[in-house]
Amino acid sequence: MELSNFPPSRAPQYDWRMLTQAEKGCVFRSLHQRDHAFIIPNPWDLGTVRLLAHLGFEALATTSMGYAFSAGQRDNTIGRDEMMIHISKIASATDLPVSADLENGFGDAPEFVAETIRLAAAAGVVGGSIEDATNRPDHPIYEKEHAAERIRAAVAASGALSFTFTLTGRAENYLHGRPDIKDTIARLQAYQEAGADVLYAPGLATKDDIAAVVSSVDRPVNVVMGLQGVQLSLADLSAIGVKRISVGSALCRTALGAFLRAAREMREHGTFTFAKEAASSREISAIFKS
Repeated sequence: MELSNFPPSRAPQYDWRMLTQAEKGCVFRSLHQRDHAFIIPNPWDLGTVRLLAHLGFEALATTSMGYAFSAGQRDNTIGRDEMMIHISKIASATDLPVSADLENGFGDAPEFVAETIRLAAAAGVVGGSIEDATNRPDHPIYEKEHAAERIRAAVAASGALSFTFTLTGRAENYLHGRPDIKDTIARLQAYQEAGADVLYAPGLATKDDIAAVVSSVDRPVNVVMGLQGVQLSLADLSAIGVKRISVGSALCRTALGAFLRAAREMREHGTFTFAKEAASSREISAIFKS
């Protein structure tokens, strides 16, 4: 699909149902080239995929934590094979471009990360993120050189695909008790040098930190909203220069928060006022019928 005919400041209207994976890959990449940010929400099951698509979002991203919680597990406990089945189901449930939360690639070795990219592409997604967290409490973040080597391997694997795959390099310092903006920026710059298409440091705590990241790299930057701390709007983040906004597990946790409040009300008070906030079964049925 030729994108040069479209001004970068506006998105063409697509009949998503008619697009191939290769065309979705081009469209997804083009969303990062506009002069404003877009929101890429994170469904965790097939129902939430369909609801978000119905509401008119332009792309979706999986959430490893959201899926793990829906399966009654903690994050980073789902194996690669099971996660690929989940990713495939999400991609197959929508005509929209989907990017996958691929955690740390499910293994330490660069070759393992590369294979994860190939499997994700085969599962139907057009993008994915690789983070630099080890999942080991004693040494939570990979050394920068090794982390960059892992991104380099992912880039090589994505570049060998038959379609445009948008690879996101993630620096996880702030989610693991290391609020070091200088190291975070150095890591993102290393991942940029390794060839990542998008850069992402979840958990940045202030507007100034976000602005510092954006001004220090020349790739599109993804920012996550819905964590505790900084709360900025789509307009605020666009003005800073952010290109993509995700919400990680926030939608899932919001739903679970409502569930827990309702369950506690029943258990502790024997009342059912929570149902006043419930979605209409008629509305949901109408969406799923379409």
